[in-house]
Amino acid sequence: MSLEHGSPATDAMMEPVSGEAVAEAVLAPPTVAAAEGRSSPVLPMIIGAALFMQTLDSTVISNALPTMARSLGEDAVTLNLAITAYLLAAAVFLPISAWVADRFGAKTVFRVSIVAFALSSLLCGLSQSLAALVAARMLQGIAGAMMLPVGRLVLLRSVPKSELVRAMSYLTMPALLGPILGPPIGGFIVTYWSWRWIFFINVPMGIIGVVLATLFIPDVREEVKEKLDVRGFILTGCGLAGLVYGFDNLGRSALPAAAIVGMLLGGLICAWLYVPHARRTPHAILDLSLLRLRSFRASTVGGMFSRLVIGASPFLLALLLQLGFGLSAFQAGMLTFAGAVGALLMKTTALPIIRRFGFRSVLIVNALAVAMTSGCYALFRVSTPHWLLLVTLLIGGFFRSLQFTALNALGYADVPAESMSRASSLSSMFQQLAQSFGVGLAAVLIHYTVAWHGSHTLRAADIAPAFAIVALVSLFSLFFFVPLPRDAGAEVSGKR
Repeated sequence: MSLEHGSPATDAMMEPVSGEAVAEAVLAPPTVAAAEGRSSPVLPMIIGAALFMQTLDSTVISNALPTMARSLGEDAVTLNLAITAYLLAAAVFLPISAWVADRFGAKTVFRVSIVAFALSSLLCGLSQSLAALVAARMLQGIAGAMMLPVGRLVLLRSVPKSELVRAMSYLTMPALLGPILGPPIGGFIVTYWSWRWIFFINVPMGIIGVVLATLFIPDVREEVKEKLDVRGFILTGCGLAGLVYGFDNLGRSALPAAAIVGMLLGGLICAWLYVPHARRTPHAILDLSLLRLRSFRASTVGGMFSRLVIGASPFLLALLLQLGFGLSAFQAGMLTFAGAVGALLMKTTALPIIRRFGFRSVLIVNALAVAMTSGCYALFRVSTPHWLLLVTLLIGGFFRSLQFTALNALGYADVPAESMSRASSLSSMFQQLAQSFGVGLAAVLIHYTVAWHGSHTLRAADIAPAFAIVALVSLFSLFFFVPLPRDAGAEVSGKR
């Protein structure tokens, strides 16, 4: 059995998007709150709200695919293009976000990307054909590729180091709510309204976002004199597109296996060719030399393994609760909402925890906690009391949110101010790969579990083992966290 977008096995699948990063910053200009030693939550909450709009849109569309297919007269599997078009466009344009932000100003690019996202959402809702919907989704992907790293960059250059963890908690709260609120909101809209409103709701949110960004977000930029690295843009764009689209189709029958392998190999070849190009190009589009920084390497490369969980867990939970346990999309969404509560609790505790124990200890212990709680999802049964599901999901949401808060804050602790934009793009690239690989790994595991059991329908027993395996794979992050010095990121965490 294969898993397809739009098939019964994946009608409830969510596209995960991780929480956003905050780290080393320069006051430009310093706010009153920052001058007093405490940064205002207004800036990170505005940026987080924009990311909430993006992540909410990514998750609600999956539940709406069957209804959208019937409305447009298309097959649900074919309508998978509406999802993959977004992923491809975002993957291709992510690497140039730093150059664009420095060339035209982060504030300007952030506002334009919000407007473009809202307008493309309007076009999605007005689409009367598959071709029109796919074109509008590609525009959404380009806008999202600009909005995510550029919004982070604004914060990196506007928050003092001593307030980075606090700002991170404010930023990640709305960003993490999107994947959690998406299923119940999407289920409610599709059930009681029209699927087109899953896109229309972005329009008023975008208007509010632009107004708030104009009033409160500072205009930060680096002077850019070099031209765009066109060859690097082509190599990274093709490499990311091949890897993301290949991972996204693993374990599904939407494309032939040879085509998927070809895309993955092509993506790897382009990525491999980019390495010598980056070495001989003074202003390469992605600065791989940043990976020499131990803290940044641990956050990006090591963090990829931790981020597998946030990529795979929403996907697996949607399948387990809806197909394995027979819950409706709305019922399943209301259960997974407990993860959002855990993220909210984290907001008040992340700063004292990281300040008390430091990044290294928090990352090591929390990596084990994330793996254990995620692995516990494999023990869920249809007879498991809902209160126990809620408690487990709440605890899991807390530890995952704490892990990403620590990872993202640590990543920029040693990055020079002039390299912030490039670090933001490179980090976004690794996050995109981790999320796609998480979903692809989960899909492959389920595919082979179904084949092993010899069944033709997806059951809870086919889904549960994937939770445990993904949890074990996430522990590879310890190879990057354990070698960190005890005072890693001390200026950010406040632990000396």
